[in-house]
Amino acid sequence: MERGRLFGACLVSLAVLAFVLSIQPALAQTAFDRPGGDYLSTPLASGDPEDCALLCERDRRCRSWSFNYPDVAGGTALCWLKNTVPPRVPESCCISGVRGAGVLEPQVAGVENSIDRPGGDYRNFELKNGDADEACKAACTADNKCRAFTYARAGYAGREARCFLKKEIKPPRRKAGFTSGVVR
Repeated sequence: MERGRLFGACLVSLAVLAFVLSIQPALAQTAFDRPGGDYLSTPLASGDPEDCALLCERDRRCRSWSFNYPDVAGGTALCWLKNTVPPRVPESCCISGVRGAGVLEPQVAGVENSIDRPGGDYRNFELKNGDADEACKAACTADNKCRAFTYARAGYAGREARCFLKKEIKPPRRKAGFTSGVVR
């Protein structure tokens, strides 16, 4: 009888452990805002959404957060801490998340989010439309001289978004506000 209880307790413990390990943490949502519930807004000189998520983690009042990219050169990224979890709304200016979510950039084949590949440029130009990162990749793909590209969001390398076409593949470096890729 003692063995039966011990065996049952082990099974229950294993079931609970399996459940806990199967829970996926909530992830921050790129291209979404959570308007409302703000109690603190602070500039982020780094321009990095991970710093906003970290501010929320360190503040006991924080239940969710929204990060706004800078919209002009020399502008400042803003972090909004919230004491509620407002519903998310699609908005390309922002990344939002809930406490404990952290930031995970979307994985798209051939695109490296939050990556710069400095150097090797042979051409650069401004982009003004909403899908500028896709336009930058398309410009590189269409040019046989281009081996890689880097797209900088508006406010990170100038007033407008900028596309850098590269004749050489340079090592990647983590840098918020940039998207890169190798095409050949």
